[in-house]
Amino acid sequence: MKVILKADVRGSGKKGDVIEVSDGYAKNFLIKKGLAEPATASGINEISQRRTADAYHRAENEKSLRALAKELEGKTVTLSIRAGENGKVFGSVTTAHIAAALAESGYEVDKKKITTKEAIKTLGMFEAEVRLMEGVSAKVFVNVVPLA
Repeated sequence: MKVILKADVRGSGKKGDVIEVSDGYAKNFLIKKGLAEPATASGINEISQRRTADAYHRAENEKSLRALAKELEGKTVTLSIRAGENGKVFGSVTTAHIAAALAESGYEVDKKKITTKEAIKTLGMFEAEVRLMEGVSAKVFVNVVPLA
């Protein structure tokens, strides 16, 4: 019997897959528990349309993220922070600070997508990487200056 999975089923397939299983397994387990529905022509057509739409939206999202990465590449953001006379920062510059500085420049980036090579605890110029998605990233420079 052919069924369309409504949820991921271990050992059988992922949500949206059309699979062939035995009649007993389909009727007594998958359909009874709401994990699958019998495969009909309209159901299979709906699944293929949904997959096409999802692929289109994923491609559009990737295109916009690549454009954002191109804009961000090489940008310099300046952070003013309290520091001692020897150039040591009180505390450290976090990714939240960098995300806020980017937001002031007009780029909304989640702080979890920003990484630095080392903790920023002194004044100066540092490099940070903004990973927007797998394979799409941009290098941003962070200029840490003392608060006037």
